[in-house]
Amino acid sequence: MANASIRPATAAGHYYPGDPLVLHAQLSELLSTAVALETVLAPKALIVPHGAYLYSGPVAATAYAALAPMREQVRRVVLLGPAHHSQFEGFALPAAQAFATPLGAVALSRSHWLALQKRADCVVDDHAHALEHTLEVQLPFLQTVLGGFELVPVLVGAAGPEAVAGLLDELWGGPDTVVVVSSDLSHDLSYEQARHCDRATIRQIVDLGASLTTEQACGAAPVNGLLRAATRHGLDAHLLDLRNSGDTVGGRERVVGYASVAFCESPQYACRACH
Repeated sequence: MANASIRPATAAGHYYPGDPLVLHAQLSELLSTAVALETVLAPKALIVPHGAYLYSGPVAATAYAALAPMREQVRRVVLLGPAHHSQFEGFALPAAQAFATPLGAVALSRSHWLALQKRADCVVDDHAHALEHTLEVQLPFLQTVLGGFELVPVLVGAAGPEAVAGLLDELWGGPDTVVVVSSDLSHDLSYEQARHCDRATIRQIVDLGASLTTEQACGAAPVNGLLRAATRHGLDAHLLDLRNSGDTVGGRERVVGYASVAFCESPQYACRACH
């Protein structure tokens, strides 16, 4: 594979360790000490924060620890996140055919990459992906808990819930496919304000209310689309962890909120599917 086809790990050394041994040790520590609020089985989708590991890593780890038992099953990860550095309509794919991290390169699912380009609202834009950390920071966790898998990385620009849900429907797949949406919650509120705001946001997410704003979650667009898709695919939302940077590193004047949420098949939906 030519180097030009690999997106480099631009967040390494900033959002997470650039040294593979240090990164491996940090991930092992985060995953081994993760304690979720609820035990879930076979999540089909996850909402995971994308801050620096020092800040959001403990919260992200609760989501990935829930995914770890599916290591032998999952072969494809559909990864959606907001674009912080570019503005565009719809969705952006990378031109690169693999994403690098200090733990190695993750290859894209070329068949899905080609199929998505048939959508009028999906463009190939390496510039949008070049410095974007929201997808990259999820990869070392995924590499650790899943081992080998194919990646479908999509940055979400100006897109409504129905458009995002439609894209997810195309990529939904079976038990070998998991969806990960990368998003933090509130930004730059005081500790108590953030707690109040984020609790309200989580109630909305658990109720599958697809009307979040960017003040509630920087990844509101992909989250809303996932919530719409979860409703029609019969998934229930389960809160695994909810904290903010004041909890993880201290400093409570201005904080960022983080949550991990798992989406699993509703027992009622499973029963209906059997008849």
